[in-house]
Amino acid sequence: MQALLFDVYGTVVDWRASVLDELRALGRARSLAVDWEAFLAAWKGCYTPGLERVNRGEVPWMTVEQIYHEGLARLLPEHGVTGLSDADVEHLVRVWWRLRPWPDAVPGLARLRTRHVIGPLSNASFAGMVRLARFAGLPWDCIITAENAGLYKPRPEVYRTAVSLLGLNPGQVMLVAAHNYDLRAAQAEGMPTAFVPRPTEYGPRQATDLVPDGAWDVVAQDFLDLARALET
Repeated sequence: MQALLFDVYGTVVDWRASVLDELRALGRARSLAVDWEAFLAAWKGCYTPGLERVNRGEVPWMTVEQIYHEGLARLLPEHGVTGLSDADVEHLVRVWWRLRPWPDAVPGLARLRTRHVIGPLSNASFAGMVRLARFAGLPWDCIITAENAGLYKPRPEVYRTAVSLLGLNPGQVMLVAAHNYDLRAAQAEGMPTAFVPRPTEYGPRQATDLVPDGAWDVVAQDFLDLARALET
């Protein structure tokens, strides 16, 4: 195995806590009485349907920023958030470029990078993943996203494109993710898999992806544990 590719949202970065902090800061600055947890749940709820519309060919390629922007256009007035300028809305959309890594992520990636090529394989836009890497200090060797394939995970073309760009065969490229569906799709393409659970990704009442539900090659507690497992 020569390369490790990582799902990012939820696996590498704590998107929920990061976005909630910025939404709450917006609420305090504008004196808005909004249930920001419910707002974020609804906003995140735009994500998967947007990806699926692209994958079904119902709409041309849209970046996740465009998908989230469409969702905001509907959700802001529904939740009584008015008076935001276009620049304010754009800044809010780009909150997904300003997400904090999990505590083990950066030291774990640095350790894994001593033995393997590492990079993201995310549904993020290419620009967004570059900005997030700089913000969060993620030490990638390269950036690969769904935008390289023009489709979104879990479409097989995304995994095949990543392997091809690395000039390797599938058995040499491991996918690391906190989401069983992602690992299942990668495994179907012949890639080794590692499950790293993030049991609070969706908050304290998370009910999904708490345990592995497939025959993954490695199950690790965090990225440092994954590094130890791959060093043996």
